[in-house]
Amino acid sequence: MSNNLLAGKRGIIFGALDEKSIAWKVAERCVEEGAMITLTNAPVALRMGEIQKLGEKLNAEVIPADATSEEDLEKLIGESMEILGGKLDFVLHAIGMSLNVRKKKEYTNLKYEWMQKTFDISAISFHKLMQQLYNKDAMNEWGSILALSYIAAQRTFPDYSEMAESKALLESFARSFGYHFAEKAKVRVNTISQSPTITTAGSGVKGFDEFFGYADKMSPLGNASAEACADYCVTMFSDLTRMVTMQNLYHDGGFASMGMSPKVFE
Repeated sequence: MSNNLLAGKRGIIFGALDEKSIAWKVAERCVEEGAMITLTNAPVALRMGEIQKLGEKLNAEVIPADATSEEDLEKLIGESMEILGGKLDFVLHAIGMSLNVRKKKEYTNLKYEWMQKTFDISAISFHKLMQQLYNKDAMNEWGSILALSYIAAQRTFPDYSEMAESKALLESFARSFGYHFAEKAKVRVNTISQSPTITTAGSGVKGFDEFFGYADKMSPLGNASAEACADYCVTMFSDLTRMVTMQNLYHDGGFASMGMSPKVFE
């Protein structure tokens, strides 16, 4: 059901790959709530995924962009403002990838070249994106920028490997750049720490199925779904959350506050 929370707003959604993607669900909800959007992902993801189908469904332009490339980001932002007819009101960064995890390298034997690539794709791209938005004065006042994070930024999850450090860096960028964006244009910057979610990317982490079940038992409300995360993102993009910035917001059914749940022993 639509409440027109984003009526007249313009935004860019990064990271939709297929129907399992959180970004896919966010894009659908944003349009349902009255927003106009552009969609983007890396050229290789456009070839592998189904984002063009989503673009057709939502009447949204799909613009290829490598999020680690300042040139690509500048082009993406410029084209998006031209297509949407003005400055942006919201942006979602839903990007994360680790070659070390994909190649099943142990944390104590990582390939550092791959680690640096992980940081560039999963975290530094967020700073590059915000820097381009900031320098191009591309955000409307009271706009909202979000990135998707995970509790491994604060806690140890051995099989999450150097993605944990990536998320910690991502959250730090949100706090640091959030200050400058708020001072300049009342733009807010936050991260959402989401439950383990059954996505194409998340399912690639070793032991994901077992941990998904564990987190579901540990969380009093159960794991938050991709659809529920999309609803939360819409709220954060709306005018109802204008005074929330520089925060890491847990959207995990209560997992972050738990010590132990009897359900785990059942």
